[in-house]
Amino acid sequence: MSRTFLYCRVSTASQFTANQVQEVKSAGFDVQPSRVVEEIVSGSVAVAERPGFQKLLDRMERGDVLIVTKLDRLGRNAMDVRFTVENLAKDCIRVHCLALGGVDLTSPAGKMTMQVLNAVAEFERDLLIERTQQGLMRAKAEGKKLGRPPAVNTTKKVQTLKAQGLSQAQVAGELEIGIATVKRHWATPTSL
Repeated sequence: MSRTFLYCRVSTASQFTANQVQEVKSAGFDVQPSRVVEEIVSGSVAVAERPGFQKLLDRMERGDVLIVTKLDRLGRNAMDVRFTVENLAKDCIRVHCLALGGVDLTSPAGKMTMQVLNAVAEFERDLLIERTQQGLMRAKAEGKKLGRPPAVNTTKKVQTLKAQGLSQAQVAGELEIGIATVKRHWATPTSL
């Protein structure tokens, strides 16, 4: 008898997976709470590097069904999503995506649909990166300074406390800043 699992993923801690669980229930799937795997990880992280998804794979058996609400829950990289679905199909695990009408992604029609959607998603992502790069080049051409502004005051404060004989840890505590920030300004020459 096949079991039904649900994989819910959000990118940040400020987001919630409850909507995904509710969406699956509303679609008529009865997934036991012990078979719901929820994870907070970016969609750009490969499935092989997601601890929650790996735990899910360890629990699933031949003939089981995996449900995701949207294709991007599995990932944003077309190759990674395709590889994941193909590996699940090899183990006779069906993958259903609610946003695609509940289509089984391991079926021929599901494979085709998934490939088209992944290609479009990856194309959109590439366009976004291209537009961002063009914006950065335009800003540089206009003479705008990019990146973090120089922390002149922080450097002066660190150097002053260093000259007084304080250790890096003591300087961090005194200025209420991180030790990495102190280390960054420790050897920076400044005119006191």
